[in-house]
Amino acid sequence: MSRRASEDLLTLLCCPVCRASLAKQENGYSCPSCGRSFPEVRGVLRFVDQSNYADSFGYQWHQFNRTQLDDPSRNFSEPDFIKKTGLKPEDLKGKLVLDVGCGMGRFAEVATRWGARVVGIDLSAAAEVAVKNLSSRNFAGFQADVFALPFPPETFDCIYSMGVLHHTPDCEKAFKVLPQYLKPGGTIAVWLYSGYNKWYRFSDQYRKITHRMSPRTLHRFLRVAVPFFYWLDRGLRAVPIVGKPVAGLTNHLFPINHQPDPEARVLDTLDWYSPKYQSKHTYEQVFRWFESCGLGDLTVGDDPIGVRGRKPRHTSQS
Repeated sequence: MSRRASEDLLTLLCCPVCRASLAKQENGYSCPSCGRSFPEVRGVLRFVDQSNYADSFGYQWHQFNRTQLDDPSRNFSEPDFIKKTGLKPEDLKGKLVLDVGCGMGRFAEVATRWGARVVGIDLSAAAEVAVKNLSSRNFAGFQADVFALPFPPETFDCIYSMGVLHHTPDCEKAFKVLPQYLKPGGTIAVWLYSGYNKWYRFSDQYRKITHRMSPRTLHRFLRVAVPFFYWLDRGLRAVPIVGKPVAGLTNHLFPINHQPDPEARVLDTLDWYSPKYQSKHTYEQVFRWFESCGLGDLTVGDDPIGVRGRKPRHTSQS
């Protein structure tokens, strides 16, 4: 975990199975109640097996460990975070925040820059990258499963999950786990893939094959395929009359990312084709999830499907 993670962040931990307090031991923590051990490996506490269905993301974020991080020369993640969650600096300053699926720390960097104390969890080894990237921030990162988080109920002032829960085996179930960890009056925000536009139907078929490929092999393939289809699109659009319709058909049949930065194009395309699970959702669905958990004050972000809600102050959710 981050060398600057404060002691109070460490005291938040409990056994993800029996909920007992943990005891420090050499190279990690253990549960005195049920006897389970949670090792610290390469600076990150592990509450799950190191190999799991999210392995492709571990590879992805080790390869693209700083591609999406904001720095003095670029500022992409902060406006993206605001657009998708509606959260602003004043909402997070001084708050204890849980980043569910932190990846390499892209959005945790924004939240800590705004003055939040952030705990990031990721099912993959990407948590290692986040801890390195945010070693100078008030951040603690853990490898943990959203379905068995190592925290007591009503711990966090704010919880957010950006583009992550739809990569679990059951997105609705994953979301409904989270409100119990939110303090009364706290805020939760999620962003999920949209189910309204069916442009992704061909990529869903391809992913039946691509998710079985090793991330390294898929990455090598996309290093060639993404530039080819990107420049094919640019060339077709220059052809009068028929160029744009043909380019549109090509993009429908062979979807890739088209953002200007070539490294980010490959990263986002790899992110699309590598996961085993990838569900899409509507506002109607997600609003029902929030309401069934007793969350109110629902608002939507500027980019579908982004929804934010608040836990009532007068009730406690277990």
